[in-house]
Amino acid sequence: MNLSKYTVGLVVLLTAAITGAVPGRSQDLSAKTAVLVHGAFADGTSWHKVIPILEKAGLKVIAVQNPLDSLENDVAAAKRAIGNAEGPVVLVGHSWGGVVITEAGNDPKVKSLVYVAAYAPDTGESLQSARSKYPEMESRTTFMADPNGYLRISDEGISKYFAADLTDEEKKIVAATQGPFHTRTLTAPVKHAAWRDKPTFMVVATKDAIIPPQMEKDQVKAANATAIEVPSSHVAMLSYPKEVADLILKAAK
Repeated sequence: MNLSKYTVGLVVLLTAAITGAVPGRSQDLSAKTAVLVHGAFADGTSWHKVIPILEKAGLKVIAVQNPLDSLENDVAAAKRAIGNAEGPVVLVGHSWGGVVITEAGNDPKVKSLVYVAAYAPDTGESLQSARSKYPEMESRTTFMADPNGYLRISDEGISKYFAADLTDEEKKIVAATQGPFHTRTLTAPVKHAAWRDKPTFMVVATKDAIIPPQMEKDQVKAANATAIEVPSSHVAMLSYPKEVADLILKAAK
């Protein structure tokens, strides 16, 4: 009897080794690919701590590089990634990326949505109109616009507000890699909010100084979302990557 169990176990391990399957991991996931959409003042490297955790668990990962010049173009970039991904897809957005996935998430390959310290406007709302219901935050004074209408955050703003709980070295990287964000994005309305139709998961950053934490909590209620709270700055995927990755994996199941 013991020999039989040993033989069966050996066959399972050899099969996993040959096929690349990891027992108890990828087989438990309904989604095949996580498409990660970064926010304003960022790029795809903002997910670098989350990606290895997702891949180890058996998910394929695509980190989108948004142009950040319009909602239309960012949605197009996300939809190209979704089109190239093996489905089903769990679609993840941080910050402004939440607006993008709210529109791009209507793609039929997308089976669930994850918002990470993100905006989740309703149908017909823009980031600006949704945000206008809440008091302005002090961090807004550190946003600077160039003559072409592109915004960036000062190094002080990154350190004090955007990524306050990261190390000094990490803050410098975030500041250096931020993507210019055009002001036209702020007023572009969402045509149809995907979170109204699909399973939705949300990470609330309770120490967020960019998006009001109360707004994030109110969005959880509006979307009837499965949510976690982390005592994080705006960049929850960098300060709490395991918790963020665990919620993405839950959405992938």
